[in-house]
Amino acid sequence: MPARASKKTDSTVRRIAAGTRRSGRPRTATAASRIYSDLRIELVSLQRRPGEAISEAQIALSYGVSRTPVREAILKLSDEGLLEVYPQSGIFVSRIPVAALPEAIIIRKALEETTARLAAERATSSQILALRSILERQREASAAGDSDTFHQADEMFHATVADVAGYPGIWKYIQQVKIHVDRYRRLTLPQRGRIAKVIVEHEAVLTAIEAHDAEGARRAMEIHLESLLENISATQHIYPEYFDERP
Repeated sequence: MPARASKKTDSTVRRIAAGTRRSGRPRTATAASRIYSDLRIELVSLQRRPGEAISEAQIALSYGVSRTPVREAILKLSDEGLLEVYPQSGIFVSRIPVAALPEAIIIRKALEETTARLAAERATSSQILALRSILERQREASAAGDSDTFHQADEMFHATVADVAGYPGIWKYIQQVKIHVDRYRRLTLPQRGRIAKVIVEHEAVLTAIEAHDAEGARRAMEIHLESLLENISATQHIYPEYFDERP
């Protein structure tokens, strides 16, 4: 009898262990991860505007969870500089730090000039076709006035250039650096002629890659990303309430 009970206990332990492996993380951690991911998208895409108040209780209610996973997600977003938490006042969407933009753009520009150059040296015909398809998607989104789809295709274009270059990890690093740049870029897209200009600049990058012109691709990417530096003041002038000028 004791031996049989031991076998039953072992079986139960194995089932529990298997269940833990399948679920991966406790439910609270999974909820926190989902809330973090959803909120991050809303913050970076400016669905939640800089300066806007965030209600911990409201988020918990909408997800049907306690405040614990919400608080965990909020603290993580605060660490990334997307939220500001004031114990006595509340939680607010952070304003875009003007001082941080030039450095992030310069880092991105240096890395993407390299990926564009390497992509031109290594691109296959099928990879060029994939880039051409993404650019066409951007044209369609522009014609439809769909800035969200345009932005998604824009991200895909740059990620694919890094992939063609043979260094997809570079794009992952750039994504970490450019959080506030993405928020700023979202404000530039509605500006007259901006989307059309991006398409022209992407076409120049792609044309150079297709011609296997490494220096031409590098230069085209440099020109494309340089415009982000040039537009900071103008964009800040249009949306002064969204920016933080503290050094």
